[in-house]
Formats: sequence, structure tokens, C-alpha cells
Amino acid sequence: MSDEHRSPYVPNVVAHPWRRYVALGDSFTEGIGDPLPEGGHRGWADRVAEVLATQVDDFAYANLAVRGKLIRQIVADQLEPAIALKPDLITFSAGGNDVIRPGTDPDEVSQLFEDAVVRLSGDGATVVVFTGIDTNFTPVFRGIRGKVAIYNENIRAIAEKYDCIVADQWALKEVQDMRFFDDDRLHYNPLGHHEVARMVLRALNVANDLAPMQPDPIPRRTWREAASVDLVWAREYLVPWVLRRLRHQSSGDLVTAKRPEPLPVITLAPGADASAPRGEQV
Repeated sequence: MSDEHRSPYVPNVVAHPWRRYVALGDSFTEGIGDPLPEGGHRGWADRVAEVLATQVDDFAYANLAVRGKLIRQIVADQLEPAIALKPDLITFSAGGNDVIRPGTDPDEVSQLFEDAVVRLSGDGATVVVFTGIDTNFTPVFRGIRGKVAIYNENIRAIAEKYDCIVADQWALKEVQDMRFFDDDRLHYNPLGHHEVARMVLRALNVANDLAPMQPDPIPRRTWREAASVDLVWAREYLVPWVLRRLRHQSSGDLVTAKRPEPLPVITLAPGADASAPRGEQV
């Protein structure tokens, strides 16, 4: 790290300064919950790359994230390949799958995170790190709100120490609404990924045309209908998740990175969000 302290915001006089962006992480960064019509997933990182690619020549983007990975696995599998790609912009989101597991220590997870940031920032790349979302709005994860808050404070301290940019999900009140989440109640849907992309671009101080998305109204349900929906969710998502934990399996065991090499970006919708299946721009 240079002696001169870099501002957390990059001056946006003409265009942003980055030409090679590499994203590391788990399902959040892979884009789970934001499916593409032809298969695969888009997600907030793809959306950010699409915007960045429209503003400079010779822009390339790689995404090494794999769903279900714990921070040790991300460090072991993604750090060295990412560094070898010589990026000048890195987004690093890890530890969420660790923090939501019972009995884990957010301080221990944060130490692994800090060690990774030291390595990622060694060549002078801009590193963006993420706080976790405020889970108070969802009964499923309300009980770990304190752990998430501790982890977030550690992330902010690490960012300050190593001059990282913080993409603050905790402060992103727009997505603290289950209408921004997929049916599994864990991953963002296209509307949620869109809002995270807008937040990341704000953190990078990159001008863009992405407009806020307004979700559909919450459907009215009787208590019987709501209970039926909860039972379907438990059967289709919660029980398989618990069984994978008991079997020491991961949803990403047979999955490889969707974009392991830096490639040019095809902009799907530079000024809108054509992939969102519901909601409208406001």
C-alpha cells in the first residue's frame, strides 16, 4: 500500500480507471437467484461489469465465485487464480456462508478475510469488500443479526486498514424486503441483484443509467395460504440445506467458476434491466 491514503471514492472526471475486473466469492457474487434465459446466472457483478465496460476500451471481466463456498475454500481456490489474472479492480465477498452457520465465530472468519485482503491488495488493485445485509427484516435470519453486525464492524476495520472500498449492504435499506429475494429466501432475485449493482457503482463513484426498480405489491394471503407457502419453502429449500450440512456437502461441490478468464463484456441492458421478471423502473 502506498504512503498516500487513497480516497474511498475515485474521481469520475471522464471515465473510471479500471480495465480488468475480477470478482471473487460465493453464490452472492456468482449471481444465484438471477437466472439468464439461456442458462447460467447474471447477478450484480455481471451488471457492474456491463456498466464499466461501456465507459472504457479494452475492459475485461472474470468471475471466479462459486456457490456454497466457505471462506477457507474461497481463499484456497480463488485467491491465487485471481492474483494471476493481474486485475486492477477486485470485488471480494466471503464469509457469509460461515457466519450463518451455528457455532461459528465472526472474529475468526474476519481474520481469514483480513489475510485474504492483504494478498489481494498487494499489487495495488482497488479492492471492494462487502458488509452483510441487516437481517432484522427476515424471521429466517433475524437470530444471527448480532453475528452479522460484529462481522461487519470487522470488515469495516479491515477496509480502513488496507484502503479498501466498502460496499455497504447493511445500509442498503431498499433490499430489506423479501420482494427483492428469490423463492429460497436466501439469495437476491433480479431486483435485488440490480439494487446491489447500483450500490456498488455508487461506492465506486461510477456514473450510470441504472434506475431503481419497484417490486410488485405484496400479495394478500390468508393465514392458511401463508402457512402453505412456508411449508413449500421448508420442503424445497430449508430441508435440503440442512441435509447438505449434515452430509458435509455443498451446493457448489460440482460447480466451476462461470467466467474463469477475463473476457470482453456483452452489455445486456446498459440503461435498464431487461432480465427482471417482475417490477418496474421508477
